[in-house]
Amino acid sequence: MFGAGDTVIYGSQGVCKITRKEQKRIGGKYVDYLVLQPVYDENSTIFVPANNEVLTGKMKPVLSQEEIYDMINSISDDDIIMADNDSERREQYQKIIAEGDRRMLFRLIKTLYLEKLSQEKKGKKLHQSDGLILKQAEKLLHNEFALVLDMKPDEVLPFIINRIEKKIS
Repeated sequence: MFGAGDTVIYGSQGVCKITRKEQKRIGGKYVDYLVLQPVYDENSTIFVPANNEVLTGKMKPVLSQEEIYDMINSISDDDIIMADNDSERREQYQKIIAEGDRRMLFRLIKTLYLEKLSQEKKGKKLHQSDGLILKQAEKLLHNEFALVLDMKPDEVLPFIINRIEKKIS
């Protein structure tokens, strides 16, 4: 179980610091809550009922530096996500965002980034819904990488590209 002071990933909210545990009276009963502060959104506060296994199950520890480096180094050319049709693809992408599996987020970003490059070569743009998903996935993953690697979120993509290029050469 997580406690005050821990930094976690909370579902699609991303990187959060557990600031405290507090009780609130709801319907005549006292309920314990974990109070989460999103690291990159100081104006938000999230209250998670401590006894709700579904919601507390959305909390994951942040990756270590070693896990991040391993993820970047293990990405391969065949790590793209394929779907037969648009609605299936969007459903699959939304599921990846909701589940927050970092390796799948990494694959999703790679897939959409390559699709974006392919569309640009044709003089077109990435489909708007895919662009929104890409931004969401990048925000989740880049914010975590930035926190762990002690850099700014906008420095993460160049860092990843640099690591991949060094691996290739």
